[in-house]
Amino acid sequence: MMETRKDPLVNITIMIVAALIGIFVVYPIVRVIIISLRPDGNFSLAEYKYILSKVWLRSTFLNSIKLGALVATFGTIIGYIAAYSLYKVDLPGKGFFRQIVMLPIISPPFMLTISIILLLGRNGLITKKLLGITGFSIYGLHGLVIVQTLGMFPIAYRVLTGVMARISPELENAALNLGGSKGYVFRSVTFPLSIPGIASAWLLVFVTSIADFANPMVLAGDYDVLSVQAYLQFTGMYNLPRGSALAIMLLIPALIAFMVEKYWVSRKSFVTVTGKPTGSKQDMVSSLTRKLFIIFLLLITFVILLLYLTVIMGAFFKLWGIDYSLTLEHFKYAWDVGLESIKDTIFLAGVATPFTGLLGMIIAYLVVRKSFWGKNILQLSSLLSFAVPGTVVGIGYILAFNQQPFLLTGTGLIIILCFIFRNMPVGIESGVASLRQIDPSIEEASTDLGASSSYTFSKITLPLIKPAFFSGLSYSFVRAMTAVSAIIFLVSARWTHLSTLILAETEIMRLGAASVLSLVLIVIVMTVFYLMSKFVGDDQESAGMIT
Repeated sequence: MMETRKDPLVNITIMIVAALIGIFVVYPIVRVIIISLRPDGNFSLAEYKYILSKVWLRSTFLNSIKLGALVATFGTIIGYIAAYSLYKVDLPGKGFFRQIVMLPIISPPFMLTISIILLLGRNGLITKKLLGITGFSIYGLHGLVIVQTLGMFPIAYRVLTGVMARISPELENAALNLGGSKGYVFRSVTFPLSIPGIASAWLLVFVTSIADFANPMVLAGDYDVLSVQAYLQFTGMYNLPRGSALAIMLLIPALIAFMVEKYWVSRKSFVTVTGKPTGSKQDMVSSLTRKLFIIFLLLITFVILLLYLTVIMGAFFKLWGIDYSLTLEHFKYAWDVGLESIKDTIFLAGVATPFTGLLGMIIAYLVVRKSFWGKNILQLSSLLSFAVPGTVVGIGYILAFNQQPFLLTGTGLIIILCFIFRNMPVGIESGVASLRQIDPSIEEASTDLGASSSYTFSKITLPLIKPAFFSGLSYSFVRAMTAVSAIIFLVSARWTHLSTLILAETEIMRLGAASVLSLVLIVIVMTVFYLMSKFVGDDQESAGMIT
């Protein structure tokens, strides 16, 4: 690790990065905390006492925790089975199934909600048209668990694929050669070695679930959750202190889960890899189990493709549940109301993405390759925005940048900055993982020959971590295109976003228009994602790191 004392450019870079993180990551969170503790200008816990004294608000907090726990459990189970079957079992069509299980993660967060309503709602194709059921309601906890589990299990899958790749087949082969059955080997070797990954996956899905805003906003019904209540208090009732206090209550479990995952679970590893395995990989499951895995993957594929097909169908049917005649009216309406949002969304995400990727690589380089005072604080602060729910970020940005000297409210810049610093951890994590696989002596040789740190970084380091850089870019773009929980506070009459428009159309039950707009967003995201993947390749290990 290289010192920074003799390199003023590196010191200046560290100060600039620290200042940016302080202003655009830490300061907004501090503003939310201050408003919640100073409702009338003086220190007070009145808002927290009020929240804790009201049964319905306490229930809202517990509802969020319950929802998060259920989704994390089911999502991790599905993700584990998918990861194990696709990385430890010899199955046909692995490449196809790997693409399918990742589809929900690159879709708008509420696209699945639209599909579920179209299929299982009061006028749903399955519930009303096929089964003739009129009394069933998909709204509430059960609907949220279904939608969030389907949308978030790929997070667990991505984490667990990296775990599966790191479990040496030789350990399993040795257990088999010593007479252990395949079931015993799984119970005594494979599963125990993957426990840290399971815990990490569970915590990440839990954080994502309780922070979700769009799905509960549409599908929760009478099941109140914190993210929605904070939004309603802040925007509907304009009660800034109470909305901020609810946001902080949402932040606490999310931050605890993130810290446990990052600094406890991630440091515990039961996997020992001494190099590439020399023995051949043996088949670890019976023929019956292999058939069950294939059935499971086919079922997941059917459900995911059905939900995507439903959105496509919804874009062409005149009035879902009533009139299934084909029409292009929804496309015309969506074009009229959504053209500016489409332009704004592509522009904002396109501007934010390269800055997000470059800043992530710079911070990763500083953290891995340089030694300086406050490095751990800088690293934690840079990753903080990943742990903070979008509702907290959105409220924080409104409070922090609604007055001088940082008057940004209503501008496109505030949305771009939100994208950059909210998605920055994606690039940091992929960059750190990549840099740790590169021998530092390569860069040290460059500096020993008289090259500056900036030259070494641009000519030596950055080309070596090019896959991680483009990986960070692609996923940053996806997250910027599909964001909703933070930017719903930041959009204005001048600058809009496609995801917030889809949410608005879904709330007023214009599901045809919402389907069209979702389809447009999916096409844009998947096109860019495909082009970016050509630069990255199928790097499943780094994929698990950047989730």
